[in-house]
Order: sequence, then C-alpha cells, then structure tokens
Amino acid sequence: MEMINVTSKGYFVLLGFSNWPHLEVVFFVVILIFYLMTLTGNMFIIILSYLDSHLHTPMYFFLSNLSFLDLCYTTSSIPQLLVNLWGPEKTISYAGCMVQLYFVLALGTTECILLMVMSYDRYVAVCKPLHYTVLMHPRLCHLLAVASWACGFTNSAVHSLFILWVPLCGNRQVDHFFCEVPALLQLSCVDTHANELTIMVTTSLFALMPLILILTSYGAIAQAVLRMQSTTGLQKAFGTCGAHLMVVSLFYIPALCMYLQPPSENSQDQGKFIALFYTVVTPSLNPLIYTLRNKDVRGAVKRLMGRE
Repeated sequence: MEMINVTSKGYFVLLGFSNWPHLEVVFFVVILIFYLMTLTGNMFIIILSYLDSHLHTPMYFFLSNLSFLDLCYTTSSIPQLLVNLWGPEKTISYAGCMVQLYFVLALGTTECILLMVMSYDRYVAVCKPLHYTVLMHPRLCHLLAVASWACGFTNSAVHSLFILWVPLCGNRQVDHFFCEVPALLQLSCVDTHANELTIMVTTSLFALMPLILILTSYGAIAQAVLRMQSTTGLQKAFGTCGAHLMVVSLFYIPALCMYLQPPSENSQDQGKFIALFYTVVTPSLNPLIYTLRNKDVRGAVKRLMGRE
C-alpha cells in the first residue's frame, strides 16, 4: 500500500460507533448527560475542597487533583465524540489527533499513579495514624502530586514522538472514537514492534506496578482493620478506604478487561464500549462515590450554607 504524508491531507476519520448509526442519537444523549455530571460533580469537589478549611487535608488535596484530572481526561476526548455523533462529519485534523492522543495518554497514566499515591495516603491514615501528620506533610503531598503529573506527561511524550515518526498508509480511518496509540499503529505501513514493545514496558511500569502497590497497600490495611477491636474504628477505616477502593476498581477493572481480552473479531467493538465506560462513566461516578455518606463533605456544605 502506498505510504502517504498524513500532515499533507490534514485529517483522520474517527469511525467511533458508526457501525450502529441508528443508535448514535441515543449515544449522544446518554454521553452528554454523563459528561455534564462529570463536569458538575468534579467542579463541586474542587470548589468545596478549596473553600472549606476543614477539607484542607492530604486526602482532599489528592481528591481535588483526581477531580481536576477527571475533568481534563473526559474533556480531552468526549467533546470531539459528541460532535462526531451529532453530525455526519467524523473527521479530526492531524494536529488535533496528535494533541488528543498526547493528552488522553498523559492523563490516563497520571490517574494510574495518582490512585497509587492516594492508596499510600490511606495506608498511612489507617496503619500509622499517630504519624500521619508527620508522614503526609504538605510539602510531600505536593511533591507526590507533581511527580504523578510529570510521569504521566513524560510517558505520553515518548509515545507521541514515536507515533510522529511512524509512516502511515493511505487509510486514514481510525477504528475508535478518539485517537489512541494502538489504533493509529494499525494504519502503519512499517514494522511497529518497537512501538509495541515500548507500550508493553511503559504499561508495566505506569499501570501494573501502581496496581500491585495499591493492592499491597490494601493488603496491609486489611490486616490492620482485622486487628481493630472497636466497631467505630472499623467503620472509620471502611469509610476512609472504601470510596477509594471502589474508584480504583471502576478505573482498573475495565482497563484490564480491555487490554487482557483475547483478540477476536468483536474485541475492537468491545474495546470501544469498555473505553467509553472508563472515560465517561467512571469520572462521573467518582464524585458521587466520595460524597455520598461522607460526613466531612456534608459538614462542609452546611458550613458554606451558614447552617453551622
């Protein structure tokens, strides 16, 4: 197949959910609702954590980072998807595709690392409560947050540069609803084993290793909880860690299902729906998970409303 310079043509076609044209209006409405929930819920957490001094703690500092991250993550791909679902044109410019690829990958990697940092915070809170304020002092919290973002954007820069060097063939149709590395590699005319090896190494480093450390942290937390004698202590530990563990599950389980499923004719379509879940549904549920039955948040809302 003839190689082309895609920059001269200026666009890609995002196939998205074009196999189900009769459902595109339904997809548009449902995705728009979840996107608005994501914007509203995460902005609420960010503003509340900033305004209420009682929430100026490591837990809510990292939660604000996660909320801002989710806002950016969904906004990097969902508006383009909504435009493509609404109209007949499903194109994205070459520059727009590269920018989207960079930010989607950067923010996804950052979330993996930030969830690991949050699990460490919960480990210290439950297993070393007397040393919590010393171990999780503000300077360390800021350094951990900056390191999470720096690792995510550095990892994405490596993959983005590799993609820019890969010559693409005449087919400009990307079989996904956003620009991602594996979908773009399918358009290449040359051997992409180096790119695939890079993906495998960085996925192990920035996704599997954080997951292993998260599970290790919760293993230690579970042991500490089982040794607790008081019911109040058990309830507090569960309330402290349950929300974060649920968020980790909602993020990692769909991602692992997508990357570990055996290749098949339907795997690409299944991958789109799984990706849709953790880019649209999960970020909209995170604020609900952290705010429902959360006494700190309810108290902060009452204080801001002048009821306390």
